[in-house]
Amino acid sequence: MPMDIKIGDVVELKKQHACGCKKFEITRVGMDIKIKCTKCLRSIMLDRETVEKRIKKIIKK
Repeated sequence: MPMDIKIGDVVELKKQHACGCKKFEITRVGMDIKIKCTKCLRSIMLDRETVEKRIKKIIKK
């Protein structure tokens, strides 16, 4: 089931980033989703299915 992911939402992922952070801000939504680490501010592009599998929780802004 697709999740209701919106630009500006912060998501906590099950898998942590190289910097040790698990929280990412959604910066673009489409076929691929662009997320930005809230700690080191690096951006990552992932396909929607991968992002939805990795989301632990969505924190609305």
